[in-house]
Amino acid sequence: MNLWEIFVAFVLGLVEGLTEFAPVSSTGHMIIVDDTLLHSSALFSPHIANTFKVVIQLGSIIAAVIIFKDRFLSLLGLKRLPSDNGNPREKLRLSQVLVGLIPAGILGVLFNDYIDEYLFSVHTVLIGLVAGALLMIAADWFRPAKPKVVSVDQITHKQALIIGLFQCIALWPGFSRSGSTISGGVLLGLNHRSASDFTFIMAVPIMAGASFLSLLKNWQYITIEALPFFVVGFISAFLFAWLAIRFFLRLINRIKLVPFALYRIVLAALIFFWIL
Repeated sequence: MNLWEIFVAFVLGLVEGLTEFAPVSSTGHMIIVDDTLLHSSALFSPHIANTFKVVIQLGSIIAAVIIFKDRFLSLLGLKRLPSDNGNPREKLRLSQVLVGLIPAGILGVLFNDYIDEYLFSVHTVLIGLVAGALLMIAADWFRPAKPKVVSVDQITHKQALIIGLFQCIALWPGFSRSGSTISGGVLLGLNHRSASDFTFIMAVPIMAGASFLSLLKNWQYITIEALPFFVVGFISAFLFAWLAIRFFLRLINRIKLVPFALYRIVLAALIFFWIL
């Protein structure tokens, strides 16, 4: 494994880790960075490059699991947590998470092949970046003046389902899962932190499931020759995802969604004029 391969693996892991849980679209950034700059498919093969992107996503998932480990143990009934808002009668339950997962889970299974074949390109990502940015701006502008929900423990099954419907929009590459679901939550009256917490908790099982299914289909592409490439990318994604989640959760209630939306629009404009 030469230095360029190590650099490519590290940078793609960095991009995955920093953007997976931020409302800027990790898929969009991966496509833009890889297709226009790094060209990982030329190092080994397109199949190995695509499998690599699944493996490094697992690094981000593990980072989220570690940060929210107490919450996941509580959802599984293995640990008792006090309610975030001090009301013992209110507690986020596994059923609410599952309700939020159903819409995107069904549509993802039905349209996965179509999405992979027709929507993974720089041009479709640019559309997703701008459209997602407009949704985020709308969420901040039209949200209730005073949040009705200030803790993830106060989320109802109805709110979880509607947030899950917003997650379906993120099946379009570039839209961003967290951008869509946080926007949906904010429009429903959640504050930005509780919407973010629920988004990240809900993201882990759906990302893990999608990654597991993809690895089952592509296991043969994790070769001995490419293994160091996978390891570097995985570690890089894990470390930067851990840092990004910690930073984002401390920041989101203060800066809201508009700064991320403006970043997305500027990025889309730069990429558009670059590839035009």
